[in-house]
Amino acid sequence: MSIIKHGTAHWKGSLKEGRGVISTQSGALTDQPYGFNTRFEGKTGSNPEELLGAAHAACFSMALSAILGEAGLTADAIDTDAAVKLDKLDSGFEISQIDLTLKARIPGATNEQFQALATKAKEGCPVSKLFRATITLNATLES
Repeated sequence: MSIIKHGTAHWKGSLKEGRGVISTQSGALTDQPYGFNTRFEGKTGSNPEELLGAAHAACFSMALSAILGEAGLTADAIDTDAAVKLDKLDSGFEISQIDLTLKARIPGATNEQFQALATKAKEGCPVSKLFRATITLNATLES
């Protein structure tokens, strides 16, 4: 069984002067603006790295919740920050690292157990696996 969700992007113009909008199938984001200035200059709007960070943090938190349940534990709170590092290299830009910072309240969990379960969630989270996934491309040039 596969579940397929869609995110879309529309872009018009050159890299620095152009503008785009992103949307999600659910409608959580609809025509959210993004551009060079929102990605590299800290202007208001979204960017791919923060979206990846939010997706990774959400996925990891859900994976941890599931793994805690398997261990007979339930979290009062799981707060995850995913810091996505974008580096400029001679060959272009590269996402080189994602740092997950987790703060959780889990009644009955020992620190040793918590660390082991959090590591298991990091390794098993589908978004963590995405960064090792095969990426395909189907490209059509329209006239």
